Amino acid sequence: MDKPNYYAVIPAEVRYSKKLTPNSKLLYAEITALCNMNGKCTASTEYFCRLYEVSRGSIQNWLKMLDDNGYIERTVIFKQGSKEILSRYIKLKDKGSLKNYTDNTNTKVYTNTNLTDSNKKALFKKPTLDEVKNYCILRKNNIDAEAFIDFYESKNFMIGKNKMKDWKACVRTWERREKDKPQTMSKIDAQLNEYLKGKEFL
Repeated sequence: MDKPNYYAVIPAEVRYSKKLTPNSKLLYAEITALCNMNGKCTASTEYFCRLYEVSRGSIQNWLKMLDDNGYIERTVIFKQGSKEILSRYIKLKDKGSLKNYTDNTNTKVYTNTNLTDSNKKALFKKPTLDEVKNYCILRKNNIDAEAFIDFYESKNFMIGKNKMKDWKACVRTWERREKDKPQTMSKIDAQLNEYLKGKEFL
């Protein structure tokens, strides 16, 4: 079977526990990752058997070890009035330093394929003057890099009510505006032009 493509970090309290076997610690890491993704671990015993290629008895022993030592809590929901199992799941148990394990820098669990948008977004880094100059040279757009920096510095690099996300995109937008701007002649240039035209007839 395909192996899940995510990372898991085992907290120190579990990692150094003398009451757990190495395999049960590995299983705990798998459970924390699944809980972090879905809020709880709904994987079956058969799932773990196929994942680690071990017997059902081995998985059950590791789960019991984690349960007996207060690291996980297993819940089974039966159909009302019968022994038919509707669902079962595993949750991490609030135990000491594990209570808020996802807030501890040593115990965070991430997936590299299912990151939230807030994790994907890189923090905006204000460009330097040289960076803008070099980008403008690359695009051959003749934009005044200093004017660009000064303009957005005055706005604290805000675009409307939102923080700028991509300064290069803003350069390209500036570039399009410059191209679309009508080529109007300044009053002084117009006067100079009229003066030069008059001299042609002298």
